[in-house]
Amino acid sequence: MHSLSTGPNPGDQGGEARPEKLYEARAAVHNKRIDGPFRRFKWFVMLVTLGIYYATPWLRWDRGPYAPDQAVLVDMANRRFYMFGIEIWPHEFYFVAGLLIMAGIGLFLVTSAVGRAWCGYACPQTVWTDLFQHVDRFVDGDRNARIRLDAAPWTWGKVFKRGFKWSIYAIIGFATGGAWILYFADAPTLMRDFFTAQAAPIAYITVAVLTLTTVTLGGFMREQVCIYMCPWPRIQSAMLDEKSLIVTYKDWRGEPRGSVKKAQKSPDDFGDCIDCMQCVAVCPTGIDIREGAQIGCITCALCIDACDKVMAEVGRPRGLIDYATLEDCEREAKGETPRPPWRTLLRPRTIAYTLIWGSIGLGLLFALGVRSHTDLTVSADRNPPFMLMSDGSVRNSFTLKLRNMESRPRDMEIAVEGLPGAVMWSDTIRRGDAAPKQIVTVPADQTLTVRAYVIVPAETAAQDFAFLLTSQDEQRETDLVETRFSAPGEEP
Repeated sequence: MHSLSTGPNPGDQGGEARPEKLYEARAAVHNKRIDGPFRRFKWFVMLVTLGIYYATPWLRWDRGPYAPDQAVLVDMANRRFYMFGIEIWPHEFYFVAGLLIMAGIGLFLVTSAVGRAWCGYACPQTVWTDLFQHVDRFVDGDRNARIRLDAAPWTWGKVFKRGFKWSIYAIIGFATGGAWILYFADAPTLMRDFFTAQAAPIAYITVAVLTLTTVTLGGFMREQVCIYMCPWPRIQSAMLDEKSLIVTYKDWRGEPRGSVKKAQKSPDDFGDCIDCMQCVAVCPTGIDIREGAQIGCITCALCIDACDKVMAEVGRPRGLIDYATLEDCEREAKGETPRPPWRTLLRPRTIAYTLIWGSIGLGLLFALGVRSHTDLTVSADRNPPFMLMSDGSVRNSFTLKLRNMESRPRDMEIAVEGLPGAVMWSDTIRRGDAAPKQIVTVPADQTLTVRAYVIVPAETAAQDFAFLLTSQDEQRETDLVETRFSAPGEEP
C-alpha cells in the first residue's frame, strides 16, 4: 500500500506548495443602481419580454367554432401548435425546426456583430436575474446597504427582511411556472381548475419545478449560471473576431490609473481612469472590465453608463469604456479616427448571416403560404396482403388517414386511380355501395381514419395504383398517394 504524504512532491521544482483547494466559494455580487441609456434599454427589454411571457396566454384569436380561440397554444392532446393565424401539425415539424435554426443563426449574427448582447439584455436568465436584483434593492436597499446586511448578524430584523424578500422570490417563481403551463391549455379554464384543485397532477408538478428552478437560478445562483453553467460563453469565442463590437476598456487612454487629486498634481503621469471602481460596482456579474475580455462579461454595458457618468463629473471625455472593435481600438490608440458603428456592423460576415437567416425565414413563409390543408396517408395491410374471394376476385385492405387542416368540417372524395375495374368501400359504407369513388366527411381540424377495402376482378395482376383525395369545396385541394395492390402470383 502507498501512504499519502503531505510534504512537497519531489517532482515539484523548489518544493512549491500545492493549492489548498480547487474550488473558490462564491462571493455575493451586489451591483449598484445606475442610470443611463444602456440601463434604460435593459429596463425596456425586461418589461417587453416579461410582458410578452406573462400576457401571451391570455390573448384570444378567433379561429371559428371548431378550433380553440387562444392566440398561442401548444395543444398536446390533439398534437397541434397554434400561433395566431398559423396552425402547425405534427407532420409539419419542419416549421418548428426552421424556427430553431433561425434562432441559432440569429444568435450567431448578434454575437458576431455586438458580442454577447443577447446575454446582456434578452436571455431569460439575465431578465429574471435583473428582476430579482430589483427586488433586492426594493427590500434591502442599494449596494452598500445590502453588503452591510449580509455581514450583519442574524437578528429579527434581518430574518424579517430575508423572509419578506424570499417570499417575493417565491411569488415571482410561482407566477413564472403558472404562466408556462397556460401555454398548454385554455388559460382561463386551466387557471380556474388549478386553484380549485381540479387540474391534472402534471400541472402542479410543472409549476412546482419551475418555481424552484426560477428562484434557484435567478434568485440565488445568478451570475454563476452565466459563468459556469451556460455553454454559450465558451462557444462565443468562435463567433467573435477583431471586427466585432464588444464592451472594451481603452487602456491606452486610462492607464496608469490615479485619483483626481494625483492627476491634478501630475497630469502627464496619469490616464483618464480615476480608479473609482464604479464599473465594477454596477456589473451584475462582479467582473472588472479593465482586466480585458473575460467569460463573465455579458455585454450589458452598464459599466459604460457608470464610466460615462464619472467622466462627465470629472470633466473628461466619455468613452473610456465603450462599445468598440479591436481594429478601431488600435486606430484610436494611434490617434486615428475610428469607423462609425454602422460600417462596423455592415461587413461580409454579418451580411452572410443576415442573408442566410432571411432566406430561411422567406422559405418558411413560402412553404406556409403554399401548403395544402388536405393530406392523405395510406398504409396497406401486410398480413394477409390479399384475400381471394369465392368468385375469384381479389381484395386488399388499406388504412387511410384523411387530414382536414381547416377549422371547419369538409367533404372529401376518395378515388382509386390506375387500377382498372377496382371498386372500394369501407367500414361505414356497405359493400353493396362499393364504387371507384367514395365521399366521406372529415371533422374540422382532425384526422379521420378510414378502413378501406379495394376489390378487383379475377385475374387482375399485382400492380401499382394510387388513392386520390380531393376536398369538395371551393379550394379543391388534392393529395395523391401511390401504393401497391397485391394479388396471387406476386413474387415476395
